[in-house]
Amino acid sequence: MSVPVLLLHSGGMSSRQFGRLAAALQQDGRVVHAPDLLGHGDAPDLLGDGPFDLEVELRRLEDLVDGLRAEAGVPAVDLVGHSYGGLVALHLVRRRPDTVRRLALFEPVAFGVLRDPPDEEGLASLAVVAEDSIFRDPDPDDLEPWLRVFVDFWSGPGAWDALGDAGRASFLHAGRTLVGGIAAVVDDRTTVAALEAVGQPTLLLSGGRSPLAARRVAAVLAAGLADARLHTIEDAGHMGPLTHAGEVNDRVVAHLAA
Repeated sequence: MSVPVLLLHSGGMSSRQFGRLAAALQQDGRVVHAPDLLGHGDAPDLLGDGPFDLEVELRRLEDLVDGLRAEAGVPAVDLVGHSYGGLVALHLVRRRPDTVRRLALFEPVAFGVLRDPPDEEGLASLAVVAEDSIFRDPDPDDLEPWLRVFVDFWSGPGAWDALGDAGRASFLHAGRTLVGGIAAVVDDRTTVAALEAVGQPTLLLSGGRSPLAARRVAAVLAAGLADARLHTIEDAGHMGPLTHAGEVNDRVVAHLAA
């Protein structure tokens, strides 16, 4: 029986970022589901009137995983996640390890793994954006300055301006969720030891031009998880699943086919 694949996109994007990967997996006969995460794309808002709560997203995705397993008649699914989607994937496996067969993650933002033991270089890289006055105190009525800092941190100075109207609209649509979520992500305290339930074969991908904090998370996870290997695409950045989709997708497809 074919194992379904669940694709979890990065913060500020939508399920559309996985169009080429979904097509490649479907050519291999895989059933693929790429939901919009809450607050993104066509999905409902995650926040409502309250603070950011990842638990809401996780419960929704647990139900989705259970539905995919039941429909396919298999005990587990494969998970692919990028950035925030990679963090969500790790938490899903931590909560329900029996429901996931294999993992492929591009730079999950699991910053808690940098804190115990402290990874000073990685934490210093993360502090650059965390200490920015615009980033610390966003204007809820004008999130574009905050989003400019956010996008330029991940993809380099000028990245926000280079997005184009459609790209900026996607981030602006998800802006409120991003502001709430990034605070939770930056303050995350989930250590590698706390991820001991993640024993599935795991492919970790990273970009050689990504922020140091993201590269260090990938390296720490590769060293600390029970069955993980790391591949770095030297000329890619944090948006490698888009800018270097061919190589990223080939490696993901091969890993999930094993």
